Amino acid sequence: MLYSEQKHFDEIIAYLEKDNNVFIVGCDGCAQSSGSGGPKQVEEMKQKLAAAGKNVTGTKVVGFLCSKALVKSGLRGKVDQVQAADAVLVLTCGDGIQAVAASINKPVYPGCNTINLGGSRAEWEGSERCFECGQCLLWHTGGICPLTACTKSLVSGACGGAKNGKCEISQDRDCGWELIYNRLKERGLLSRLNDMMKPLDHRKLMVRPEMMSTPRFALENFPKPPPPPPAADASKEVKAK
Repeated sequence: MLYSEQKHFDEIIAYLEKDNNVFIVGCDGCAQSSGSGGPKQVEEMKQKLAAAGKNVTGTKVVGFLCSKALVKSGLRGKVDQVQAADAVLVLTCGDGIQAVAASINKPVYPGCNTINLGGSRAEWEGSERCFECGQCLLWHTGGICPLTACTKSLVSGACGGAKNGKCEISQDRDCGWELIYNRLKERGLLSRLNDMMKPLDHRKLMVRPEMMSTPRFALENFPKPPPPPPAADASKEVKAK
């Protein structure tokens, strides 16, 4: 699972400075377990945004936001509310935020940061991946993570080495920053690329010392059992006898 924490409310309000109408999406999976984006946190965020002068057009908590199929089916009954929103605020891990951004044609903002727990970075179907950077950048890149979509994990733009839309390092992969450019262009958000990105705080990429004593860390880093020995060849056993 992925562990997430809500961003500071001042940061969220800064994203939404020009957006008066907001739809909120939460996750009943990992975010619910993390206490960052379950039903309770979605309702609390609704109240905070209303107090800040924002109009919340609606809310929805989906079982697992990392599944685009569940996102689309979960929002099917909320189409009018989503369409009435200027932007969508998503309270979950980076993978779920990306899945929502890929599923709806709206500006999508991260309401949470995903915290590194070590071990494997979750396993799921689909192309979205979260780097657990602790400083989610998806508001800037149209909901496509530059740390995982770009093989070089560049956060300040393309390297210039792509050819025909493919990465110069892994030519079977699309250039992550070309994907970001096309997404922003499609949604009329190319001006975001004019904003200067702050350098990554690499301390946030590390596992926090206080997390190492938690059950979550133990589960993520529990040693995997060795693979079973190969099955004996019955024909060889017969010959040996």
